[in-house]
Amino acid sequence: MENKYIGQIKVLTLDDEIDFTNEISDYLQNSGFIPFAANTPEDGYAILSKNNIDLLILDVRLPGTNGLDILKNVKSLYPDIEVIMVSAHGDMDTVIDSIRLGAFDYLRKPMRYIDIQIAIKRTQKYLQMQHKLAKAEEKYSLITSDMESKIGRHCIGKSKQIIEIYELAKKASQYPDINVLITGESGTGKEIFARLIHYMSQQKGNYFGAINCSAISDSLIESEFFGHKKGAFTGAISDKKGLFEICNDGTLFLDEIADMPFNLQSKILRAIEERTITRVGDTKQIQTKFRLIAATNCDLHKMVEEKKFRLDLLHRLNTLHIHIPPLRERTEDIGPLLIDFTEEFSEKINKPIEYIADEVFEVLEKYNFPGNIRELRNLAERAIILSKGKSLEVTDFPLPTMEKRLEKRNTTDSNNKTNEAEAIRKALEECEYNQVIAAEILGISRYTLIRRMRKYKIDIGKKEINR
Repeated sequence: MENKYIGQIKVLTLDDEIDFTNEISDYLQNSGFIPFAANTPEDGYAILSKNNIDLLILDVRLPGTNGLDILKNVKSLYPDIEVIMVSAHGDMDTVIDSIRLGAFDYLRKPMRYIDIQIAIKRTQKYLQMQHKLAKAEEKYSLITSDMESKIGRHCIGKSKQIIEIYELAKKASQYPDINVLITGESGTGKEIFARLIHYMSQQKGNYFGAINCSAISDSLIESEFFGHKKGAFTGAISDKKGLFEICNDGTLFLDEIADMPFNLQSKILRAIEERTITRVGDTKQIQTKFRLIAATNCDLHKMVEEKKFRLDLLHRLNTLHIHIPPLRERTEDIGPLLIDFTEEFSEKINKPIEYIADEVFEVLEKYNFPGNIRELRNLAERAIILSKGKSLEVTDFPLPTMEKRLEKRNTTDSNNKTNEAEAIRKALEECEYNQVIAAEILGISRYTLIRRMRKYKIDIGKKEINR
């Protein structure tokens, strides 16, 4: 891997001595680099403009110009290029000026090959580190982009409730100074909406820090939030930034805020109000500006009455309140979410799924989903693993309600399909072909009704009323 990366490094030598540039180019090529040579600044700039040069070997003294001026200009135009300065007349002032202007190293003529090799090796290690950082940033960028697209299109659902919550989150994202409290049962997607607020805001390029208040021991939670000074306690071997400081100009998401120790709540309140924190073991105050989003599945008002949560902290957190209803109260989201999860996991485990049986949607829409979206996601993944072909059947979802449904299906009259199609037609006629009302009459969702109409080829043409 190292040799492959070495071969990708492009080195330009800019020196007015043709013999010198030829000699260096031969050495670089034999060492596995890609060499370029120029004897005038004009030729050098032309090469730089057409090639992704990684390293420039630059003479300090060139006819009609100063190498330091070229160094300054190159670092301005191509800041990622590393520069090694060379000169036969080096002095300490020139060396210092070169380093100040951004040179990575300085060599004095005449040079030995070993000197060039050591200098390039030092530069090469730095270039490799920069290469890895660039790859990491690219990966992070791809992850956040993918997450934004999924949150915006599928993973939050399509029900009226979710669309209203989405609009509220969008509005919240425009005001970085307001605090947001997100409530809802476990698994409803509170963190997804917290991230949505962050990534729709102008602060989306800054840090999003998420912490589960119930997952940290009481002895460490203060250090996690505020940071600590070296020697503040046993094990504090160096200074450490806390989340309030790390999330400066970004977003801090406090999940399970109800589990925060009562004795810490007053300190959290002060940090939120003053946007100032002090590390554990230190006296210096640190200013920090962050967006705060808190989430809980508990009734904080009840906890206030029970003296388990501070009322003033609740008021400070609850500038804008977003409540996410459980999945059983928005069953029309089950279908789109199931399809999205199926696409995700079939691609992930390389097991194509081309069809989901109608009965799967019907049974899932009648299931209570105590684990909400998280449970649906797990069910989808397990169903794909259990499936025997390219379709998902009701048998791939082992739930008690489904088992009862299967028993009923096995004892159903053979004319059941005809009876069901007739019932759908009758319901549509009774409500003048209003699909929403017809679905209520039949005890199913409109999403299921439309699928059933397609299945039985029920075409109501111009009679359909979309409302």
